[in-house]
Amino acid sequence: MTEKRKEPLVVLTGPTAVGKTKLSIALAKAIGGEIISADSMQVYRRMDIGSAKIRPEEMEGIPHYLIDVLEPTEEFHVVRFQQMAKEAVRRIREKGHIPIIAGGTGFYIQALLYDIDFTENEAQTSVRVELEELAKREGPEKLHELLSRIDPKAAEEIHAHNVKRVIRALEFHRLTGKRISEHNEEQKGKESPYNFAYFVLNDERQRLYERIDARVDEMMEEGLLQEVEGLKAEGLCRGMVSMQGLGYKELLSYLDGECSLEEAVRILKRDTRHFAKRQLTWFRRERDVIWLDRQRFGDDRAILEEMVKILREKGMIEDGA
Repeated sequence: MTEKRKEPLVVLTGPTAVGKTKLSIALAKAIGGEIISADSMQVYRRMDIGSAKIRPEEMEGIPHYLIDVLEPTEEFHVVRFQQMAKEAVRRIREKGHIPIIAGGTGFYIQALLYDIDFTENEAQTSVRVELEELAKREGPEKLHELLSRIDPKAAEEIHAHNVKRVIRALEFHRLTGKRISEHNEEQKGKESPYNFAYFVLNDERQRLYERIDARVDEMMEEGLLQEVEGLKAEGLCRGMVSMQGLGYKELLSYLDGECSLEEAVRILKRDTRHFAKRQLTWFRRERDVIWLDRQRFGDDRAILEEMVKILREKGMIEDGA
C-alpha cells in the first residue's frame, strides 16, 4: 500500500494547559476536519470542570467524538478508546472529512496510530485477580516495586498509582514470560495504517506551569469542588477509574477529611505540573513527531499556517485548502 492511498489522520497533542483545544478548532475549520478526543476524562458525563472539557459553544460547529459518552461508573481504557476512535475515524471519513485526534493521552494516541494489538491481554485472568487483591492488601507501591524488578523500563514509564497498567504489565509477564516493554517496542515498530501528521504543541516550562496554576484557580472559581461533591453524592469513589483523574482524587481527599482545601489545591497544582512533565517525556520518545514550540511561532495563527503547510506537503489536503 502506498503512502498516498493510506487514510489521512492528524494528531494534535501536547501537555495539559498548552492550548490544544482552541488550536484544534482552528485546524478543523482550515482543513475540513472533525475532532476525536484523546482524553481519558472528557469521555465522562458530568465531569466537566476538572477535565477542562470543551463547551458546546466553544466547538464552533465542529463535530466532536468521544466526549460525554460514558457514565462515570463505566471503565474507560486503551482498548475501549481504540475501538471507539476507529469507529469515529470511519464515520468522519465517510463524510469525506479529515479526522483530527486532539488530547494529551499519549498511550491512547500511540495505540490508534500504530494499531497496537492488546487482545492477548484483554480477558480477565486469575493472575489479574490475584494481583488486584495484592494491590488492595499492600498498596500500589508494592506492585510497582515488583514491576521494577522484572521490567525496569515499564516501571519507569508507568506511574506507581496507575494500578491498572502496573497490573497489566505484571500479568503479561506472568502469562507470556515476556516483558511488556519489549512487546510494546515490537508493536511500536509496526508501520502505521494511516498517512499521518503527529503534531506536539509545547511552550516554555515556566509559562506552561503558570498556565497550569491559573487553570486550577479558574476551575476552583468555576465550581470544581461542587462538581466533585455532586459526584461523591452519586456514590462515586476513588476506586473508580473516572475518579482517578487529576482534580477529582485530590478534592475527594479534602472531602474525606484527609487534608485542608488549601492543601488539596496545592497538591493538585503540583501533580498537574508533574503530569505535564511526564506527558512531554512520553512525546519525546515517540517517533515521527513534529514539535510546535510556541516561543518559535509567537501566536496560534502562525502555528496553524505551519500545520497546514506540512499537511499540504504530505498530500493530506489539497493546495486550495
